[in-house]
Amino acid sequence: QVQLVESGGGLVQAGGSLRLSCAASGRTFSSYAMAWFRQAPGKEREFVAAITRNGDTTRYAESVKGRFTISRDNAKNTVYLQMNSLKPEDTAVYYCGADQLYRTVVAGNGMDYWGKGTLVTVSS
Repeated sequence: QVQLVESGGGLVQAGGSLRLSCAASGRTFSSYAMAWFRQAPGKEREFVAAITRNGDTTRYAESVKGRFTISRDNAKNTVYLQMNSLKPEDTAVYYCGADQLYRTVVAGNGMDYWGKGTLVTVSS
C-alpha cells in the first residue's frame, strides 16, 4: 500500500512559480513510475508530466513543456513538480499518481494510487 500526499499549492500571480511536492509512504517508492495530473473546474482530469522509476525519462503535456519540470528523489520518497511562468489557465487541483508501469502513469487510467490533490490558483 502506498499513500501519496501532495503539498505546495497556493495562490500565485501570473508569471510566478510554485513547486509542488508529493510525498509517498512505504519503502517501495522507487518501484513506481510517477505522474502529475490536474483538473480544472468543470473540466476532465488531464495529464501534466510523468517520470520513470529511476528518473531517467520524463514526459510532458504540450501545454506545460518548457515551463514545468518533474523530478524525484527516491531517497526522500518524493516527486516534485517545479512550475515556472505560470498562467491563469494552469489553475487546477494537481494530483500525483503512482503505478508500476510507466505507460499507465502516462495514460492515467488504472493508476495504482492517487493523492488527494493540492489546489493551484494563478491570478491574472
